[in-house]
Amino acid sequence: MTIDVREIADLGPDDRVAFFDRDAGIEGVRGDVREIVNRVREEGDVAVREFTSEFDGVEVGNLEITDECERAYDELEQGLREAIESAAANVEEFHEAQVPEDWRREFSDGRELGRRFRPIDRVGVYVPGGDAAYPSSALMGIIPAVVAGVEHVSVVTPPAEKLNPVTLAAIHVAGADAVYSVGGAQAVAALAYGTESITRVQKIVGPGNKWVTAAKAEVRGDVEIDFLAGPSEVVVVADDTADPELVASELVAQAEHDPNASVLAVTDNEETATAIAAATDEQASSRAREDVIRSVLESDASGVLLARSMSEAILFTEEYAPEHLSILAADDEALLDRIDSAGSVFLGPETPVAAGDYASGTNHVLPTNGGAQVTGGLSVETFVRSTTVQRLSSDGLADLGETITTLAEAEGLDAHAESVRIRLDRSRGAEQEQE
Repeated sequence: MTIDVREIADLGPDDRVAFFDRDAGIEGVRGDVREIVNRVREEGDVAVREFTSEFDGVEVGNLEITDECERAYDELEQGLREAIESAAANVEEFHEAQVPEDWRREFSDGRELGRRFRPIDRVGVYVPGGDAAYPSSALMGIIPAVVAGVEHVSVVTPPAEKLNPVTLAAIHVAGADAVYSVGGAQAVAALAYGTESITRVQKIVGPGNKWVTAAKAEVRGDVEIDFLAGPSEVVVVADDTADPELVASELVAQAEHDPNASVLAVTDNEETATAIAAATDEQASSRAREDVIRSVLESDASGVLLARSMSEAILFTEEYAPEHLSILAADDEALLDRIDSAGSVFLGPETPVAAGDYASGTNHVLPTNGGAQVTGGLSVETFVRSTTVQRLSSDGLADLGETITTLAEAEGLDAHAESVRIRLDRSRGAEQEQE
């Protein structure tokens, strides 16, 4: 059997390290990435072209390929165009529902408070690519920024002797303003600091390999990023009503992403656990990427876990905080109510994780490595900033005056206190004149 059945109660310290101390694998390349970033920051396009030749084996002339994206769309086979446009429409519809509205209201007499929301001006989206096809990542990264109203969306995607037309077409459909044929750490650095060809941005989003992730970690502070995402993850919580074939299909699907992916099924039923393991082994044999899948299934970070109760299964899942959570159980809503930490949740037997990966409308750029305990996936909110707004009347300030001055003086900031008193004194003087 390729994938093991283990009991949660029997997991030792090493087992728990494999499950809960997941990382993006960036520390091993951090030094090299720092050198790349510094070179691009200092030398601009020259360094970008040099690293592109060294790492991608491609000599790039004009870095900007925006027009090529439009041509790729025009020349794409109709079925692919329709699939991209259908998926894009669903992603757009879901993200339009997230656009926050400005608001203000009276909290008491004379105290009007509120928030307003404005898009970031310039963002960069990393779209994995080269000769591989990742049209879904283009849609997921670009569309929320466009819906948010970002003024300029720059896209970087790795070069190749022949760029994949499906990815280029998706970038065009999503609505990018400028597209550049550059990938890896050098692409992140170019977005962060700008070059002769590439516009500097204020925030960088999107998934990539460990070099891209390490570069995002390196430039963070000089530019905002979304989060540091690692290899793909899925946890399937299943009870005795779950179809083992469906559970197995989720494990195998996520395992084909990356040799470093982590796939787990958690159940409180021993017969179900054994059946899931058998079905997973069988399904892996019929997949094109069987070698990658089996390397994932055999890793210490993957497995079928048997819990003593569903409560134990839930506790494990909450601690794991998976990127993708599938719940296949009789009362999936009740189980969902008990789990707070997950990037994206898929409920019921007719809701494969692949639906969210491609076309249901939710975003598939999600936190990994336990990040779901503190943040969510890419959304419209990723691309907007909020400003608080307030207006006080003279009566409103008078009501707050003593509180403000007392706290300001306690902090030794007498000018703060005086800025309030001068207004209160003027207001009293005006009232006396009217009398």
